[in-house]
This record gives sequence, structure tokens and C-alpha cells, in this order.
Amino acid sequence: MSEIVLLDTSVLLNVLDVPGFNESREAVIAELERLIEGAAHLFIPMAAVFETGNHIAQLSDGRVRRYCARQFVSAIQAAIDDRAPWKPMRMPDVALVRSWLNDFPEAAMRGHGMGDLSIRKEWQVQCEQFSMSRVRVWSLDQDLAGLDRTPNQYPAR
Repeated sequence: MSEIVLLDTSVLLNVLDVPGFNESREAVIAELERLIEGAAHLFIPMAAVFETGNHIAQLSDGRVRRYCARQFVSAIQAAIDDRAPWKPMRMPDVALVRSWLNDFPEAAMRGHGMGDLSIRKEWQVQCEQFSMSRVRVWSLDQDLAGLDRTPNQYPAR
């Protein structure tokens, strides 16, 4: 069974070894290797790209910040250029963002930010497009980690 995996910010921060956000690095790298060997299709939602960049920009040590920023740019550029094990997801258009905004007040009441909402929506799209594949969000955040659909399961909304 093929597997489609959306990487969350928490995973990307560990892959990039960003200080203060890398406490699960060994386990994350081991799982990443397993997914690559298993030919999983790995995607980085744009929310994870933006959130990871924001975390790096907030690092207090300027030298570490610059180093991590360069590592980040290299990793995302490699994904864009198809030289990485993952691909960036499409940039949402205005109509898509508008539909997410319609759902945001209810999501906010459940404690979900706009980034998490967009990842949930991207997961739903992947579930609909690839009904014969397992589709999951790989996250160290329990809420997003619960987004895992195997074939013949209807995705939770």
C-alpha cells in the first residue's frame, strides 16, 4: 500500500536540527529513513515551511540563526528542485484561502491556528485524491498526528 505523508513543522524542525526544537531528532531521522526506504510520498505543507522559517528567525544566537536559516533554504530549495526526499505542497490560491477562512472561527474555538487548519485541509484533499493510499500527517503534535487515514476509511472533517 502506498503512503502519502505530510510533514508538520515539528518534524521539519527536528530534521533540520534546529536548537530548542530538535529533542526528538534521532527518532525523527529513523522514521524518515524508514519512510524513504518504503518509498513513501513525502510532502511539506506551505504552513510548515512558513512556521519553520518563523521559528528559525526567532533563535536568539545570531550565528545559529544564520546557520539554521541557510540549512532551511537549502532544504526547501532542494525540495523545489526535486533533489530532496520530499516535495513542497502547492501555494494556496485566493479561493482556497477564502474557504479556509470560512472554517477558521470554528477551528479557533478548538484551539487550531490557521497553519494547523491549512494542514488539515491539505490532508483532506490528499485523502480525496488518493483513496487507495494511506494518508497521514507526520507530526509530534498529538492533534495533527491523529490525522491518519488508511484506504477505505472516510476522513474525519
